Amino acid sequence: MKTLRSITIALLALTLVAHNAHAAGKSAAEQFFKEAQKSGLVLGSASSLAFGPDGLLLVAEPRTASILAIDTGDTGPLKRLANRVNNVPALVAATLNTPVASVQIVDMAVNPASGKVYFSIVHGTAKSAAIVVIDAEGKASAFDTAKLAHVRVPLPAKETGSIRNISDLAFAGDRVLVTGQSNEEFSSKIFTLPLPLAHQQSGKVISAETFHIAHGKWETKAPIQSFFPLVEGGKHYVVGAFACTPIAKFPVDEIATGQNVRGTSVVELGSGNRPIDLFTYQRDGKRWVVANTLRFQKNLFGPSKYWGVRVSLDYVLRTDAAQVNEKAARRNTATKSGPDGIEILDALFGAVQVDKLSDTEMVVLRENGDRLDLELAALP
Repeated sequence: MKTLRSITIALLALTLVAHNAHAAGKSAAEQFFKEAQKSGLVLGSASSLAFGPDGLLLVAEPRTASILAIDTGDTGPLKRLANRVNNVPALVAATLNTPVASVQIVDMAVNPASGKVYFSIVHGTAKSAAIVVIDAEGKASAFDTAKLAHVRVPLPAKETGSIRNISDLAFAGDRVLVTGQSNEEFSSKIFTLPLPLAHQQSGKVISAETFHIAHGKWETKAPIQSFFPLVEGGKHYVVGAFACTPIAKFPVDEIATGQNVRGTSVVELGSGNRPIDLFTYQRDGKRWVVANTLRFQKNLFGPSKYWGVRVSLDYVLRTDAAQVNEKAARRNTATKSGPDGIEILDALFGAVQVDKLSDTEMVVLRENGDRLDLELAALP
């Protein structure tokens, strides 16, 4: 398919650019930051995490409504998780010298350059923020940011509004994309931050309107819970998942800051679910979208309220009015698969957090009784 081929070529081009920059010996700060701060970084808060090339770590800092971009220096070599790591909250608590009952794992991201797994943590009576790293041998360490190059980029907001939630973020080639929510009527927001990222220099904000297939109406308040960047025909999109659970595509290139954009809802995964993570992978020439979700209504399949599904990217590429929004495909909630190209993944039952390591592997933080274990799992 021509469109799919254009996506693949664009993604390969971005990968080649990043590889060439790394081959030239440039650090993440030299490639992606402008006038970086060289030291003194203290986390005020930490929620969503995401990696870019060459050890670039993106951290959502909700208390300051900003994004931290950190040059971790963690550029490999790649070492995969050797064995399952049991009881991650207890390991985190011991690492931070805090009671395990006070540990909240907010998000997880795997560094594709090294295979190390990073966790954003809230802990203690003061609800302190921390990042804990687990390596291939299952050893945990507190992530020391004090001497790392970084920039703190505030998210743009109108004078009459404020940002109350940052839901997800991602590196997208020539920009960083962020989703969240404000206190305005059109509260669902998409933020674009151009590269190079500069300390205290902001970007643009777009208000997102979405057709919620299960609700049968257009909505402006529900935020994009999780998303992945998409390059199609040379244009950039945010493909996001919402609670109850439509997946929709939003153009971000030619939208001026402060404007509203209507998304194109392409598939409905079923009401009563909240998406947690969303990513794509390719197998045998076919691209898939993977979503792991939390079901907050009666569980229909499997042993856990946490479950996952894969959806053919062909659904995301649809533009025909007869196949989107009101007419978008719906997952067959009476069976484990259907319609064609949509299927529940047994490997994601119990997955509280999941992140892609490669097109063949993912890292899963999984329920195991009353504990959470970390493991490497195969992508189907």
